[in-house]
Amino acid sequence: MEKGAKQIENLIKSIKKKALPPLIPYITCWDPDLDTTSAILWELAEIEPACIELGFPFSDPVADGPTIQKAIVRALQHNPTFEEFFEFIEKLNSQNYPVPIVCMTYYNILYRFGLEKTVKYAIDSGLSGFIIPDLPIEEANPWLKVNKGKGLATIFLVAPTSSEERIKKIAKVCSGFLYYISLTGVTGVREKLPEDIIQRLILVKNFSPVPVGVGFGVSKKEHINMLSPYVDAIIIGSAIVKIIEEKGKNAPQEIKKFLNSLK
Repeated sequence: MEKGAKQIENLIKSIKKKALPPLIPYITCWDPDLDTTSAILWELAEIEPACIELGFPFSDPVADGPTIQKAIVRALQHNPTFEEFFEFIEKLNSQNYPVPIVCMTYYNILYRFGLEKTVKYAIDSGLSGFIIPDLPIEEANPWLKVNKGKGLATIFLVAPTSSEERIKKIAKVCSGFLYYISLTGVTGVREKLPEDIIQRLILVKNFSPVPVGVGFGVSKKEHINMLSPYVDAIIIGSAIVKIIEEKGKNAPQEIKKFLNSLK
């Protein structure tokens, strides 16, 4: 099956028709090691996510809070390379991994590796796309140009502070899904979500030709019940990464149990 932006968009729509909006889990690759990452990914496949965000660790993760920062520190102890990341994706896909995977990392990684080389390696490995949190729309043209027509998802983030004009600009070039950040600040589990989140989601969905996913702070069944009527997918990151921090190599089954409890 061809992987990429269209597959993610179609999966979000088809899963949402059957039940609640699909979950999109996030984990950091190499946390705590590559074998455990692989085991977690195979467990995650069983909960029928629309895609999985797999973080490639970077030393200055400006969008991430303490939980994911610690995961990145654990992962960096393995001295991972971008080539090894693509080899890992290729191996998963050679075993018929059923879920599209998008790489969440920072622009410096892609820039240093080479933008054209990144696109080639991504396509050859079967990666479905990228989330690049520190790439603003104003500086995205070089990346969008090399990726044009290649089918890879480029998932941009929209913030609670984004103007209507900016949301429209971002929505035009998003593929796969548009990532709405539920709150100002960094990733991390929150007890409550902002009071105006529903109105913001309605606004963003009106402007977006692709599905809208919401993340940052989403960690409870109450959050999901509240957001489900207004969103196409729900992104869970820090709550999963916290389980990995606590359970280590025993995390895969615990993560699946946790995510099933949210449905």
